[in-house]
Amino acid sequence: MAEERQPATVQEGMDAPEPPATDRAEAKALSTLDAKPDDDAGPKKDLDMKALNAAMQNLGGSGGEEKKAAEASTVPTSKKKTEAAEATRKRAEEEARRKAVRVDAGDVGVVAEQLDMSKAQATDLLRWHDADAAKAMKAWITAAV
Repeated sequence: MAEERQPATVQEGMDAPEPPATDRAEAKALSTLDAKPDDDAGPKKDLDMKALNAAMQNLGGSGGEEKKAAEASTVPTSKKKTEAAEATRKRAEEEARRKAVRVDAGDVGVVAEQLDMSKAQATDLLRWHDADAAKAMKAWITAAV
């Protein structure tokens, strides 16, 4: 069996690379939160607040969600309401259009049998794809891959 090629910077016997200093500082700050305080010890003054704040922000993920939420809160509420109403209206129109699509019972049977799904699911899939069985099956298979 062929061996997997390694990058040129990796050599046999090397230790794992050291994490960046910021990661170490964040890990140390987080570990101090888990430590049980001693009754004899006074308050910890050497806690790196900057590293602790960075670590706490990274706990939620990439931090991008908070930034997006903050940016979204700066948009006027009237604009938000208008956008939400427009999106709701578009969804309702799309749903009404989909419900109006006539689906052949034979196509439903073929799609349900070939894709191993219920007839209700096959009907919905066909409605999403304008009652075109070939298009619906291609889309289902492509989405599964």
